[in-house]
Amino acid sequence: MLAPDLLHVSSDSQFAELKIIPQTHGPITEDALRQVLKLPEFSAMMPLEQAIKIAVKDVNNLSGKEEGNHELLFRVAERRDGQISIEVAKDKMQAMMTIVAPWGGKAITLPDVLQQLKQQNVAMGLSKQKIEVLLHTAATLKPGESTSGVIAVGKPVVNGTHAKLERKVPLARERLLQPQEREDGTVDMRNLGSVVMVRPKDLLMVKTPATAGINGYNVNGEVIPAKAGKDLELKAGNGTEISADNPNVLLATNAGQPVEIRDGMQVDDVLQIKNVDVSYGNVDFKGSVLISGDVCEGMQVRSSGDITVMGFVESARLEADGDITVSKGVLGRQLGGNELSTHLHAKGQITAQFVQYSHLESLGDVLVTKQLLHSHTITDAKLIVSDSSGRRGDLVGGWVKAEQGIQAVTIGATADTKTELYCAMKLDDVKHRLKELDDSIRQLVVAKLDMESRLRKLPPKAEWQNDSVMVEQVKMMLDQKHSIEAELTQEETEAELLRSDSDSYYHRNHIEVKRRMYANVEIHVGNAQQKTQREYGPCVVENEGAEINFDYNNHG
Repeated sequence: MLAPDLLHVSSDSQFAELKIIPQTHGPITEDALRQVLKLPEFSAMMPLEQAIKIAVKDVNNLSGKEEGNHELLFRVAERRDGQISIEVAKDKMQAMMTIVAPWGGKAITLPDVLQQLKQQNVAMGLSKQKIEVLLHTAATLKPGESTSGVIAVGKPVVNGTHAKLERKVPLARERLLQPQEREDGTVDMRNLGSVVMVRPKDLLMVKTPATAGINGYNVNGEVIPAKAGKDLELKAGNGTEISADNPNVLLATNAGQPVEIRDGMQVDDVLQIKNVDVSYGNVDFKGSVLISGDVCEGMQVRSSGDITVMGFVESARLEADGDITVSKGVLGRQLGGNELSTHLHAKGQITAQFVQYSHLESLGDVLVTKQLLHSHTITDAKLIVSDSSGRRGDLVGGWVKAEQGIQAVTIGATADTKTELYCAMKLDDVKHRLKELDDSIRQLVVAKLDMESRLRKLPPKAEWQNDSVMVEQVKMMLDQKHSIEAELTQEETEAELLRSDSDSYYHRNHIEVKRRMYANVEIHVGNAQQKTQREYGPCVVENEGAEINFDYNNHG
């Protein structure tokens, strides 16, 4: 056993020193030396493992040798003050403090923490309570043990929300989805309720303004600017007005049929007709048209608002600046050269229960509640072939070009009827617009920096504030700077939205089959295409890596 009196505390009290004559006290072992270091006067010191190994090796090498008669000195343990470190996350949104308990030295105190925080430039989001808890915990630790915890958290930025417009009145197309309930609880599919009409002062639409957002900050005190939401201008169309009491409220000024327009509404005069046939003639009306009966073969109806047909449309042409709603069926036949006899064109939405051999074209959604057969459909939005329960809705034959996707209960038929589907075909247009915006943003940033540089180079205000010409020039420069900043903010917001749209483009714009898709369906989703060779169950069809993918897990 190693004699305890061979170990001494150094004159400065900082080290445990082994003073040993190898010839007299050797050989020794590492374990024996560590046992002596556990004595009360040394136990608080930190063993120096490498020094212990060297001491044992050197003593044992000289033990039993003549040169081992001389005393050797080794520092095998030392006092160490407590240690503190503060690590700031990469995003600078939190700081973690680690305290190591001292080995017989000075413990970490609050002034040490404050000094370290200053060195690391951690100034915001600090928790005094968490710091005190860590200091208290550290005081209970054994020498060399450590405790860690988050002591500062930044404030996340809250980006502004985009403005929203909420319509407060139903539209004609919505009646088709809400057949009247009888007293016994059954539904009367033939009775779609009364025509939607409004009166002066009726509430039409409410705007929820965009918000500017709330700036955040990181633990270094750097401000993280919030991105303002994209605003919308609530537009008062014909027959409406912005409320004098609230600029975010749109009211009717006329009696008539409410029609949704881009970022607002209008109230149309309503032309009510029983049937559009040869005896009545073609219709071209500035307002909305309500036809309580049918639109007969060869007839044309043109409206600057909505067209609502309570009966059938057969081999006719309908054009509306608003919606086209057909309560019953749209019927046509195939002409020479793959031409179809019925055409419906709407700048809003097209809604019908049953469509066959017809050409449908709209900027808004196309909704067919029962069957869409052997027709041509073009929409910038989505095609939905389904009733409200999602149990019935057949898309058979013809072709569809629906940019924002296709949803149907059943696609194709057991007879392998050829059906062509196209969606999500305009990603290149989105990317082109995004490139244009990025180029424009760069130019605006340069212009903003140039204007700021020119403003900084102006002489002190005292030298020109009484010069009316100079004052006007400075005002023009400031106005131009604010104009550039406003345009920059708007384009950055649009670019951010487009970039998000681009990244999730194929995930959002896809084909959804609720029940079954048959063979001989040609699928085109962006640059991916495939013809089905068998029957598929409920699935979502997407473009993944330029290939058609059938996802059976995420179907509606």
